[in-house]
Amino acid sequence: MSHSSHPHSTHDHHDHGHDHSHGHHGHAHAHMPNNKKGLTIALIITTGIMFLEFFGGLITNSLALLSDSGHMLSDAGALALSLAAMFLSAKAPSARKSYGFHRFEILAALLNGAALFVVAGSIIWEAYGRFFEPPTVASGPMMAISFIGLFANLLSAWFLMRKSDVKENINIRSAYLHVLGDALGSVGAIAAGLIMSLTSWYVADPIISVLVSLLILKSAWGVIANAVHILMEGTPAGIDSAKVREALMEVDEVVDVHDLHIWTITSGLNSLSCHLVIEDNTDHQTVLQQAVRVIEEKFNITHTTIQVENGQLQHGELKV
Repeated sequence: MSHSSHPHSTHDHHDHGHDHSHGHHGHAHAHMPNNKKGLTIALIITTGIMFLEFFGGLITNSLALLSDSGHMLSDAGALALSLAAMFLSAKAPSARKSYGFHRFEILAALLNGAALFVVAGSIIWEAYGRFFEPPTVASGPMMAISFIGLFANLLSAWFLMRKSDVKENINIRSAYLHVLGDALGSVGAIAAGLIMSLTSWYVADPIISVLVSLLILKSAWGVIANAVHILMEGTPAGIDSAKVREALMEVDEVVDVHDLHIWTITSGLNSLSCHLVIEDNTDHQTVLQQAVRVIEEKFNITHTTIQVENGQLQHGELKV
């Protein structure tokens, strides 16, 4: 079994692939200042409103406001983690961490999703107690604070849309969804305040706070599921591995494709590795060049490691 003597073309290609990936990193860094600016502005606004709603909730005795400030706390945490992830992912790779700190962004999203579950659970627990003996809430001031919160959230969302990469980046997208969720929370608090000021029906407050919590749980689940998929080396969303295999099979002289793996390192940075079995007496480099081009042009994956082998190479079954 000459498994240790992997065809040299793998290594030749390794250099080639990394040249490509530098171009990709350059592209990613070009976006970063914008993302940082959008996130920083959103973080400042969110933190300010979080304190306003928290103390406002205590003064007016409104759980809906407190739940919204809990939502804000998770968002401020999410935004702060996203910013930290950006600074860390800019650190150069080392011998021990060959991918650098890019994955920290995904870990940040996972932690943030888990924190949201805790916040939502505690609000629902508090609301449960209030259903039976709803306390009186100062609905006028509560509504005023909620309006300020709504305006601030929409402002944050606007800055993120204008300054950042909401479509491509999981971190920015999760931050953006949080901010939109906050805006809905503020709308809920306004509705609760309106109902209470018109009817003195104070159960509206815990009802709205539970609805806000369910909203928090929904967004948290989406973030956690996405982060876990990436950490489990799942195939990136929007890439069909069967189509990738087909495209490689269409390359001249390719007989078989096996051990095809496609995974995400961090948002916008996908990786691919595979073995191509080619006809004997075929020029490895020509096939390799074609395969690299196909993967880059059709699937926008620039970080590729391809092992080219012919019928003479025999190696044992691989586990995955």
